[in-house]
Amino acid sequence: MSIWTRIADSISATGYSIGGFLAKLAGSGATAPEKSIAFTIGMIALGAKMAKADGIVTEGEINAFKQVFHVPDRELAAVARVFNLAKQDVAGFESYARQIARLFKTKSMVLEDVLDGLFHIAKADHAIHPAEIGFLEAVATIFGFSEAEFLSVKSRHVAGETTDPYGVLGLDRGASSDAIKQRYRKLVRDNHPDRHIAAGVPREMIVLATERLQRINEAYDRIMKEHVL
Repeated sequence: MSIWTRIADSISATGYSIGGFLAKLAGSGATAPEKSIAFTIGMIALGAKMAKADGIVTEGEINAFKQVFHVPDRELAAVARVFNLAKQDVAGFESYARQIARLFKTKSMVLEDVLDGLFHIAKADHAIHPAEIGFLEAVATIFGFSEAEFLSVKSRHVAGETTDPYGVLGLDRGASSDAIKQRYRKLVRDNHPDRHIAAGVPREMIVLATERLQRINEAYDRIMKEHVL
């Protein structure tokens, strides 16, 4: 049974709303498998809220999620069920974000994965709108990230040469070569896919950590080229 079906069945079996289900897990000392389910539910629920849901799942919204997380066609119905529940829930996105934050350590790599995933969904239509940036910034604040830390996440999703490689690594432009190397090594360690899986990120979504590591490597290469010059 895939994680998508387990998620839909878990919520249906308990009779909870999305918010109620997340609150139950957040307050019960969730196990690693439960955290994996909660992570995915949180991603779908926050993605639904970010899409300014009107109570009806559109094909475009589901396709965007499918493209980001590679959901097999046979599992789309399960994702749609969770999307619909999130859209019907009267709770605001802040409630979802707080419950997810309770499940994972403040400013943890798992919460950063959630932000990365939401950025991917926001980019599905090839543009990130100001309202979506405001939404993402509010979620980041609830997760405990500072403005600078949010900008570091945001910079990984800005296309083109205008992306600041120092911002991607969370460094000041005046950082020494030693500081840059130390920061880079730490980020590589922190973003190894195995660490994310152990922390509760489902294998189906480990692409988030893999793509983040690619952005980190690209930023580091650009910085080191500048230092050589």
